[in-house]
Amino acid sequence: MEESERIQKQKELIESIGRDNEKDGFQPVTARIMGLLMVMDKEEYTFDEIVEEMQISKSTVSNALRNLELRGVLEYVTYPGDRKRYFRFVSADISNMIDEVEKKMQQKLDIMNRIIELKKNPNSRNAKFLKNITEGISFFIEHIDKLKEEYKNKH
Repeated sequence: MEESERIQKQKELIESIGRDNEKDGFQPVTARIMGLLMVMDKEEYTFDEIVEEMQISKSTVSNALRNLELRGVLEYVTYPGDRKRYFRFVSADISNMIDEVEKKMQQKLDIMNRIIELKKNPNSRNAKFLKNITEGISFFIEHIDKLKEEYKNKH
């Protein structure tokens, strides 16, 4: 694959990742900056490089970077003799990432249980469906620590 074709495919992937991250509640620009930092070969970008690469305003980039920093997704580093900040992903342990997934699963489980409690007919089609989903989520939550330990032992 030629270099220009590879870079074009990377940019298409950034857009795809951006759309996917929007589904997780990220603003469009924020989602695409995440994609940029994930996909491109360069792992650290200055503020101006992000502005140039994304072709968006400085204020939009500034807001997106602040949002990503607050969410703990990215950080910046500085180097001696260089006044620029270089933005990159926070290096996180996979256990922390799995803990976040578990937390989200628990939140969804709690909401579904509240819905089931408020159903007039606990045997309705919808209530049965939700009970089935809660059983599945509960199963995964109950086994997640064992899976993390098993993964840790293999790596």
